[in-house]
Amino acid sequence: MEPRVHIIIALLESDPRSDFSIEELAKIVNLSPSRLRHVFKAETGQSPTHYRNTLRMQQARNLIETTFLSIKEIMLKAGIKNKSQFARDFKRAYGLTPVVYRARHFSNTAKTVAKSTIK
Repeated sequence: MEPRVHIIIALLESDPRSDFSIEELAKIVNLSPSRLRHVFKAETGQSPTHYRNTLRMQQARNLIETTFLSIKEIMLKAGIKNKSQFARDFKRAYGLTPVVYRARHFSNTAKTVAKSTIK
């Protein structure tokens, strides 16, 4: 993998909440913003912004599955500021809104636990 793309990936993965602009990311690796977009997409199949959003959705899903934080708290921990945009993006990524996803996840978890204790 292109070393500069690897640097950007490591930076984004270390803190998906970061709000680095494409210009700031490009400066870090000494590329123009358009060149960074081109190289990053060639290496990963997606833009740096889409990659960061994917990381944020994964973090949000993990927090929904493993904590009892409110959806608002989860949004903030994942670096997402707009609740309606979060709900749309989450539904696009996972097929359900965050609230419905949580309800189904915990319902399925409870059923699995119940089945394992009956045996």
